[in-house]
Amino acid sequence: MGTTQNLAHGSPGAVAPLRQCPFCGKTISRTFTQCPACRETLPDVQQPNAAPVESKRGRDRRVRRGLLYMLLAAVIHYFSGGYSAMSLPYPIAPVVTVYLSPLLFLSGLGLVIYGFLSKR
Repeated sequence: MGTTQNLAHGSPGAVAPLRQCPFCGKTISRTFTQCPACRETLPDVQQPNAAPVESKRGRDRRVRRGLLYMLLAAVIHYFSGGYSAMSLPYPIAPVVTVYLSPLLFLSGLGLVIYGFLSKR
Protein backbone atom coordinates (compact mmCIF):
# COMPACT_ATOMS: atom_id res chain seq x y z
CA MET A 1 0.00 0.00 0.00
CA GLY A 2 2.41 2.69 1.16
CA THR A 3 5.28 2.96 -1.29
CA THR A 4 8.03 5.48 -1.72
CA GLN A 5 8.92 6.67 -5.17
CA ASN A 6 11.63 8.99 -6.37
CA LEU A 7 9.92 12.09 -7.73
CA ALA A 8 12.76 14.62 -7.86
CA HIS A 9 14.02 14.61 -11.47
CA GLY A 10 16.22 11.55 -11.12
CA SER A 11 18.15 12.65 -8.04
CA PRO A 12 18.53 9.68 -5.70
CA GLY A 13 18.47 11.74 -2.47
CA ALA A 14 14.99 13.30 -2.70
CA VAL A 15 12.17 10.89 -1.90
CA ALA A 16 8.48 11.79 -1.63
CA PRO A 17 6.31 9.37 0.38
CA LEU A 18 3.24 8.14 -1.47
CA ARG A 19 0.20 6.10 -0.52
CA GLN A 20 -2.86 4.73 -2.22
CA CYS A 21 -6.29 6.28 -1.72
CA PRO A 22 -8.49 3.73 0.07
CA PHE A 23 -11.54 4.91 -1.89
CA CYS A 24 -10.44 5.21 -5.54
CA GLY A 25 -7.03 3.54 -5.53
CA LYS A 26 -5.08 6.45 -7.03
CA THR A 27 -1.52 7.09 -5.82
CA ILE A 28 -1.32 10.32 -3.83
CA SER A 29 1.06 12.06 -1.47
CA ARG A 30 0.96 11.16 2.22
CA THR A 31 0.58 14.83 3.12
CA PHE A 32 -2.85 15.16 1.44
CA THR A 33 -5.90 15.14 3.70
CA GLN A 34 -8.29 14.88 0.76
CA CYS A 35 -7.89 12.80 -2.41
CA PRO A 36 -7.62 15.08 -5.49
CA ALA A 37 -9.23 12.44 -7.72
CA CYS A 38 -12.34 11.41 -5.77
CA ARG A 39 -12.48 14.29 -3.22
CA GLU A 40 -12.92 11.89 -0.28
CA THR A 41 -11.45 12.85 3.09
CA LEU A 42 -8.55 10.53 3.86
CA PRO A 43 -8.28 8.88 7.29
CA ASP A 44 -5.30 9.86 9.42
CA VAL A 45 -2.87 6.92 9.50
CA GLN A 46 -0.46 6.68 12.42
CA GLN A 47 3.03 5.45 11.55
CA PRO A 48 4.41 2.77 13.88
CA ASN A 49 7.63 3.52 15.71
CA ALA A 50 10.73 2.25 13.94
CA ALA A 51 12.27 0.70 17.06
CA PRO A 52 10.35 0.40 20.30
CA VAL A 53 12.28 1.52 23.34
CA GLU A 54 13.04 -1.36 25.65
CA SER A 55 11.68 -0.68 29.09
CA LYS A 56 12.17 -2.25 32.48
CA ARG A 57 10.04 -5.14 31.24
CA GLY A 58 12.85 -6.27 28.93
CA ARG A 59 15.27 -6.28 31.82
CA ASP A 60 12.90 -8.36 33.94
CA ARG A 61 12.38 -10.73 31.03
CA ARG A 62 16.14 -11.38 30.79
CA VAL A 63 16.39 -12.03 34.51
CA ARG A 64 13.46 -14.46 34.47
CA ARG A 65 14.79 -16.26 31.42
CA GLY A 66 18.21 -16.59 33.07
CA LEU A 67 16.64 -18.02 36.22
CA LEU A 68 14.65 -20.47 34.11
CA TYR A 69 17.83 -21.62 32.35
CA MET A 70 19.53 -22.10 35.72
CA LEU A 71 16.61 -24.17 37.02
CA LEU A 72 16.55 -26.25 33.84
CA ALA A 73 20.28 -26.90 34.14
CA ALA A 74 19.88 -27.96 37.77
CA VAL A 75 17.08 -30.40 36.91
CA ILE A 76 19.03 -31.85 33.99
CA HIS A 77 22.14 -32.25 36.14
CA TYR A 78 20.16 -33.84 38.97
CA PHE A 79 18.57 -36.51 36.81
CA SER A 80 21.45 -37.15 34.40
CA GLY A 81 24.03 -37.30 37.20
CA GLY A 82 22.26 -40.17 38.95
CA TYR A 83 21.40 -38.22 42.10
CA SER A 84 17.74 -39.17 41.81
CA ALA A 85 16.34 -42.44 43.18
CA MET A 86 14.42 -42.80 39.95
CA SER A 87 16.35 -44.57 37.21
CA LEU A 88 16.04 -43.24 33.69
CA PRO A 89 14.95 -45.72 30.99
CA TYR A 90 17.82 -44.73 28.68
CA PRO A 91 21.46 -43.89 29.39
CA ILE A 92 22.63 -40.28 29.40
CA ALA A 93 26.06 -39.49 27.99
CA PRO A 94 28.54 -38.22 30.60
CA VAL A 95 29.20 -35.14 28.46
CA VAL A 96 25.77 -33.85 29.51
CA THR A 97 26.62 -34.00 33.20
CA VAL A 98 30.21 -32.84 32.90
CA TYR A 99 29.97 -30.07 30.31
CA LEU A 100 26.52 -29.20 29.03
CA SER A 101 24.46 -28.75 32.20
CA PRO A 102 27.13 -26.58 33.92
CA LEU A 103 27.42 -24.56 30.70
CA LEU A 104 23.65 -24.00 30.64
CA PHE A 105 23.73 -23.03 34.32
CA LEU A 106 26.55 -20.53 33.81
CA SER A 107 24.84 -19.10 30.73
CA GLY A 108 21.69 -18.55 32.78
CA LEU A 109 23.74 -16.93 35.53
CA GLY A 110 25.36 -14.63 33.00
CA LEU A 111 21.94 -13.66 31.65
CA VAL A 112 20.71 -12.87 35.17
CA ILE A 113 23.77 -10.71 35.87
CA TYR A 114 23.37 -8.94 32.53
CA GLY A 115 19.71 -8.32 33.31
CA PHE A 116 20.55 -6.77 36.66
CA LEU A 117 23.35 -4.63 35.27
CA SER A 118 21.47 -3.35 32.22
CA LYS A 119 20.45 0.27 32.61
CA ARG A 120 16.98 -0.03 31.12
